[in-house]
Amino acid sequence: MDKISLLQKRKQKLLEAGKEVRADIAALVDEDSFVELSCYSFSESEFYGDGAQGEGVVTGFATICDYPFYIVAQNAAVLSGGVSKANCEKIEKCLEQAEKSSTPVIWMLSSLGVRIGEGVNVLEGLASLILRSAQLKGSVTQYLIVNGEVYGQISLLAGLCDFTYFVDGKSALAPNSPLVISAADGKNLPKKDVGGAKGLAHANFVSFNVKNLSEIRKSISEINEILSVAVIDSDEINEDLPELDKKVTANSLIKVFDKDTAIEVGASYYPEIKCYLARVGGIAIAAAIFADGDGVKLNAGNIRKLKDFAELASWYGLPYVTFVNALGIESSLEVNDSLVIKEIGEYVNVLDCIDAAKISVVYGKAIGLGYTLFAAKSMGYDYSYAFASAKIALFDGVQGAEIEFEGQKADKDKLILKYADENSDPVNAAKGGYIDNIIQPAFVKKYLTASLQMLLK
Repeated sequence: MDKISLLQKRKQKLLEAGKEVRADIAALVDEDSFVELSCYSFSESEFYGDGAQGEGVVTGFATICDYPFYIVAQNAAVLSGGVSKANCEKIEKCLEQAEKSSTPVIWMLSSLGVRIGEGVNVLEGLASLILRSAQLKGSVTQYLIVNGEVYGQISLLAGLCDFTYFVDGKSALAPNSPLVISAADGKNLPKKDVGGAKGLAHANFVSFNVKNLSEIRKSISEINEILSVAVIDSDEINEDLPELDKKVTANSLIKVFDKDTAIEVGASYYPEIKCYLARVGGIAIAAAIFADGDGVKLNAGNIRKLKDFAELASWYGLPYVTFVNALGIESSLEVNDSLVIKEIGEYVNVLDCIDAAKISVVYGKAIGLGYTLFAAKSMGYDYSYAFASAKIALFDGVQGAEIEFEGQKADKDKLILKYADENSDPVNAAKGGYIDNIIQPAFVKKYLTASLQMLLK
């Protein structure tokens, strides 16, 4: 057989083995843009022979909406996407090329774990691969798609990637077998209830739960543009929002963002704080909006969500805007005996590392620690604004003060006077120079745009 015919035969064998995963790649990237790398790389094994065509993983580069990306896609059709040392080495070559060109990486994972015949070799491969991914953090954007079932150590990549996508009815991810995890608790739960998006409601890494790859393609394209292009032309620079004068809610504050630019990250966990990538006046920002109502009480989970999001802003040089309606730490035994204080300390460290603009808008309450963390000038906020209806105080009313000073013979009448609602007016904070301006809600976008323009680097 001549060399060309032999090549065609080998290529056909590879394409047949990776038919499904290549179809998934094609659904994600621009038409005919995918160029495969290391396609004939696979290891020999006494357990599997030479059946691991393509080493169970497809790598290469492509474009999405004309932007370049490197692709790493595990092929579940080859030995259940089993991870081997050669598999890891093939992926690392792809990551090295991504780092050289500062090109984002898209992981499409589908694997039931390691290949048992590899022994410690595969553990060395995984250690090297996981470390390589960690080293890219902050310099190369990594998107992870849970494109099926993902079990074992390869699942740890979900903790390293910037954005993780789960597909309804398809995705499940866990460091151990879901059956083992479920049985350890004396239960027999479906895989999706253990490792699906709903089963991971407090895991802090499910960025998006979507219906299909088309949604993921659109989302990656939108995020990539925000991270890649700091400023675009906008007709919304001087926009008023009169509806905010009637009623301000967390949902109505989304109107502050330029039309069709808001992307909520991590909607499925700790929904009392919503995190958005968006634009204001054409400027890309990261924004956190606290839920409306009586004020959000802080715990280890919602602070961790904020910390991870602020870290993302720091890595990619995005201005960080916080719309505040926050109290202090939730009073409960569970929260008290948790990592909440440690998480707050780490959040402060991350906040200090943000070189871009930091802006606070108190639209509801900023009480005690809720003010210290999210609005205090001494915390490093470049500008702190407050709506006229906002409430800024040490305690949330007289009752809170009485509880704090119980047993100290505090003068109740003086407490009533000091912590009456009228004395929680943000004007009092403004008098001390701590609030830059008390603003009418309808004009908040103008203030934000002007502030972002002044602080743009």
